Amino acid sequence: MPAPAIILPADPLDPRRPDPHFVWEARLLRESGGEHHLVDHDALLAGRAEEAVRRVPRGSGPLWYRGWMLPSARYADFAAALTARGGNLLTSAAGYATAHELPGWYGVFEGATPDSAWIPSDGLVVPKPEDLAAAAARIGGSGPAIVKDYVKSRKHEWHEACYVPELADLPALGRVVERFVELQGEFLAGGVVLRRYEEFERADGGAEGTGGIGAGGTDGSGTVGEDGGPGAGGRAVEARVWWLDGRPVLVGPHPDAPRRSVRPDLTDVRALVRTLGCRFVTTDLANRADGSGWRVVEVGDGQVSGLPHGTDPSGLLTSLITA
Repeated sequence: MPAPAIILPADPLDPRRPDPHFVWEARLLRESGGEHHLVDHDALLAGRAEEAVRRVPRGSGPLWYRGWMLPSARYADFAAALTARGGNLLTSAAGYATAHELPGWYGVFEGATPDSAWIPSDGLVVPKPEDLAAAAARIGGSGPAIVKDYVKSRKHEWHEACYVPELADLPALGRVVERFVELQGEFLAGGVVLRRYEEFERADGGAEGTGGIGAGGTDGSGTVGEDGGPGAGGRAVEARVWWLDGRPVLVGPHPDAPRRSVRPDLTDVRALVRTLGCRFVTTDLANRADGSGWRVVEVGDGQVSGLPHGTDPSGLLTSLITA
């Protein structure tokens, strides 16, 4: 079986070159003896998958993707277009959706991550009050929570479209959810999710709260607390762990705080990652403020998870091309 190649997004201004954000990965890949191909990310998002992959050679064999996030349906189109050209994404469309969207991974990690409930949506639809009340009840019905969709939050609109101080205040919950849906617009992924708010340790010794709001993606999303809400004044001490076939191949800080040194306890999460069964995933981990242990803030597909600046991904890339 040939060594896998890695597909990177092309530069929108020069489709013969990698997107500037991924140039350093392309360089390290070449230095490691690997090969990369380019894809038109904008064409993928627009639903033109066959056009998007035209620069990928026919018969390219096993492939990984390292690039910007894609909705699960667009990733499925991407995989199908590559298959038609004799390529094979090593993360299947089903595997991508499992790791990328909270409902896909939550059942495996339940108990190790903040309690969550979700309301599916077929479009830009605000959930009915009775559906919100039922979802709130499923995670306890009272106390603070975070609003997000299957993939992302609106952390920078913390008070307006993210944080709910009291789930039992259903009118206030409805206002936050309505604003969240409005701001997400066409990018709303899957539906509305309610996540219990938890307090995590932060670098200055205080606590920062999160309900696991980050997407784990290359858009730089992550935890909150900087906007005057609970835990304002510092970021959580959060780690991002990269797993390949159930093994941690890179452990480092979260991209939102790349200079922080973290050493998470992987004892419990290792078995959960293996149970999930996805080949290439990330887990974002944070330590509870009360010292009771590490929690899984988010799970993500490793192909679209961001690397913190200053981290050397050479070992990660080598692991991918020798998988």
